[in-house]
Amino acid sequence: MKKASELISKRIAELGDWRGKTLARMRKLIREANPEVVEEWKWMGTPVWSHEGILCTGESYKNVVKLTFAKGALLKDPARLFNSSLEGNVRRAIDIHEGEEVDGTAFKALVRRAVALNGSRKPKPAKKAKSR
Repeated sequence: MKKASELISKRIAELGDWRGKTLARMRKLIREANPEVVEEWKWMGTPVWSHEGILCTGESYKNVVKLTFAKGALLKDPARLFNSSLEGNVRRAIDIHEGEEVDGTAFKALVRRAVALNGSRKPKPAKKAKSR
């Protein structure tokens, strides 16, 4: 069985057009923002980037590359990168069309905020009973 990172690389190569280049660039930015990111392959062929939980998915459609942040509604987005799925209570997405380029610095900051959010949501350890 192939590793998720190999499957993502294969998907990028198969796309072969602007969508492949866009997905490759966004993948590179995600890895730069968080070198410890885990790449996964879920839901019948969706690239997923995780760190203590899902950060975002990277889907490619005919006219758009969509990066959906699992907890995007909880993230500050001062650069207003989110432009899709804005009505949801949890997720937010960035739709990238041919010829568009996402601000790399702002995107990496968004990824880092998603990593921080996932890290802050760890279950708190149970309090030990006081001994008498």
